[in-house]
Amino acid sequence: MTSDNMDYITIALPKGKLFGISADLLAKAGYTAQDLSEKSRKLVITNEEKKIRFIISKTADVPTYVEYGAADIGIIGKDVLTESGMDVYELLDLGFGRCHLMMAVNKACKREKLTDYAHTRVATKFPHIAEKFFNSKGMQMEYIKLNGSIELGPIVGLSESIVDIVETGTTLKENNLEEIAYIMDATARLICNRVSFKLKFDRINQLTEDLKQILAMAEEEKK
Repeated sequence: MTSDNMDYITIALPKGKLFGISADLLAKAGYTAQDLSEKSRKLVITNEEKKIRFIISKTADVPTYVEYGAADIGIIGKDVLTESGMDVYELLDLGFGRCHLMMAVNKACKREKLTDYAHTRVATKFPHIAEKFFNSKGMQMEYIKLNGSIELGPIVGLSESIVDIVETGTTLKENNLEEIAYIMDATARLICNRVSFKLKFDRINQLTEDLKQILAMAEEEKK
């Protein structure tokens, strides 16, 4: 890590639904930069005064930037973090972006037991999480990796089931799919590079504590 990098805290933020909430939360802790926007053409945005850099990244890449030290810290969903298998510190459950991973099937083709789906095809963005889940049930499956519109799998005959995230369940209902197995809950997490945590402990620890206070105050205001 160069002396220049030692002067800065670099934060990886994911594009998509977590970006705005993450940026707003960090701003409350004093971590912001001019023109920090998901729509910015700049992929690295710097606040020279406060020595903060923001990397605007595809969601799935955030854990990679953090593990390899291109970013000191990042904000990412627990689902993406678990699927990545990256070796990072998980500093804080931020509580937002709440969803859960589940298995769903076409209602018209629903089978009696979960194990009746053994040796069938499952479409998913999360093959590692899915495999661990099915292995725990003693089920061998064929995994088909998709990057979008997972619900299409059973509809077009690509797979018998899907493993995906769900928030409200509306998309499942609209596509005649039914959740049949819960896998795990997921919320946004603050993660940290292991080396950065040691070398930049004071700043990273202070930010973590500030975020804890901000989140606690927000919870009190809801009561």
